[in-house]
Amino acid sequence: MRSHLCFLALSLLGAASGAAAQSLPAPCAGGVVFEDGNRNGRRDPGEPGLAGQRVSDGERIVRTDADGRYTLPPRDRSSQFLIKPAGYRLAPRGDSGLPDYWLNLSLSAPPPLKYGGMPQSATTCRDYGLIPDGRGADSDLRVLVFADPQTKSAIDVDYYRRDIVEPLRREHSGAHPAELGLSLGDITHDDLSLYPKLNAVTTSLGVPWLHAPGNHDLDFDAKSDEDSLLSYRHIYGPDTYAWEEPQANFVVFDDVVYRPGQNPEYIGGLRPDQFAFLESYLASADKRRLLVLAMHIPLFDAAPGRETFRHGDRERLFGLLRDFPNVLVLSGHSHNQKHVFHDASTGWMGAKPLHEYNVGAACGAFWSGVKNADGIPDSTMSDGTPNGYARLRVKPNAEYALAWYPANSKAGVSAQTLKKGASTEYGDDSGGALPRNGAINRYMSLYAPKVLRHGSYPIRGVFANVFMGRDDSRVEYRLDGGEWKPMKRVSQPDPALLAENARDDEATGFRGYDRAPTATPSAHLWNAPLPTDSALGEHAIEVRVFDAWQGEQRLSTSYRLLEAAP
Repeated sequence: MRSHLCFLALSLLGAASGAAAQSLPAPCAGGVVFEDGNRNGRRDPGEPGLAGQRVSDGERIVRTDADGRYTLPPRDRSSQFLIKPAGYRLAPRGDSGLPDYWLNLSLSAPPPLKYGGMPQSATTCRDYGLIPDGRGADSDLRVLVFADPQTKSAIDVDYYRRDIVEPLRREHSGAHPAELGLSLGDITHDDLSLYPKLNAVTTSLGVPWLHAPGNHDLDFDAKSDEDSLLSYRHIYGPDTYAWEEPQANFVVFDDVVYRPGQNPEYIGGLRPDQFAFLESYLASADKRRLLVLAMHIPLFDAAPGRETFRHGDRERLFGLLRDFPNVLVLSGHSHNQKHVFHDASTGWMGAKPLHEYNVGAACGAFWSGVKNADGIPDSTMSDGTPNGYARLRVKPNAEYALAWYPANSKAGVSAQTLKKGASTEYGDDSGGALPRNGAINRYMSLYAPKVLRHGSYPIRGVFANVFMGRDDSRVEYRLDGGEWKPMKRVSQPDPALLAENARDDEATGFRGYDRAPTATPSAHLWNAPLPTDSALGEHAIEVRVFDAWQGEQRLSTSYRLLEAAP
């Protein structure tokens, strides 16, 4: 039916307007959402239309009728998409392996852009096939969350493959590691020609993967914010959309407002059409499910007095979310890791604080630092968090759990060690990998002096960098199996990274392609003093963390007390 309508419309237009009309797309205004029983991506005889399904152009939302038909007049340079309902999945697009749920509409000649932009449309209508999914709402939903892969070159894409994706594939031995994947922007670092290579790596996991754009995914030669994501959307489709699973609803959106010629060149915020879509979608969203908002720029300010995300837009967004009891915000951009609980101080007026998890970067500190034996840069972030990815698990009752997974090669720790949470000790032969003076596992790293003088003034202590630490985290330590005591949370740089900065400064040649990042105060660092009046010899240091989602975790290291003569 769709093809007949398109052909008729194009024929009439051609007769009326002559050769000039031949360059225009067929003015279809809809299609059919159907059950794709044979999973081939097209509607075959006997495959029924599905009523009540939602299709949007990023501003308006329409529903299919009893026969699965929808009508949505085309809007120039928009991206039409299907809101995937719970209980179904989508076939992959043949050209990228990404879920096939969208159609770009470019009715007029696109502006000339370095990376091509959005080509003029060949058609303005399409059908959407939904494949019944046997998974019900009684099982947990597993989600992989990648922030800022941020590849600058094909070399970086290979780091991403070997450090993040390939270890995941090996760990799961061919089985799917999750039911859904999210990338939170800065998919690449300004070179948009790398998207096909990146997609080939990511989709090798066999997981339906959704993307949000970041400030390094822009067409910087675009003259306006409206045109700044045309090349991105040519590959990934809509920049703002919704996706539903039985356990959770996801809203993924562009929150980078491009301001060419201004300083700063971009700021966090939302457009009027995005608010229109959100208002329409949230009006009928199931409040019993967890609502996950996925974006690039965080909602919180990077520093006091610095408006990272426009406060007026944040206030309006919080107003739309106020009556939703279960909301989780996932953001990237900072190349650090942090948990923020929004309350009245940031304009949140919901019944309980709004949790925003600012996810650490897959590329860490932009693929920088000393390389390990496999040729992969250390890339520890400036807050001392090893690069890696997060996992989100959503229970049927909307409860969720989060975990951070350091990348395969961090600090010389094998994938097996990190997976099991075991500790690894480091000495002077660690080749510059972090940390040298301490230990690391999946949950934290420890840094302590190796030797102290017996009887010296006790000003040196042990530091615990708890990668998923929060303001309310309980972190304790004990010496030589004694009494557990609380550690004190401190706002200062990770000493292991400070030491790495010093080694970079002292080096007479390049230790890596790029230096390790300059250490900045960490949001998840704890400290405790080490006594110097104990017996001579080695003393065990044990630290335990009570993780909000993973339970109690422990890690050990040691230090020695020696006599010294003046």
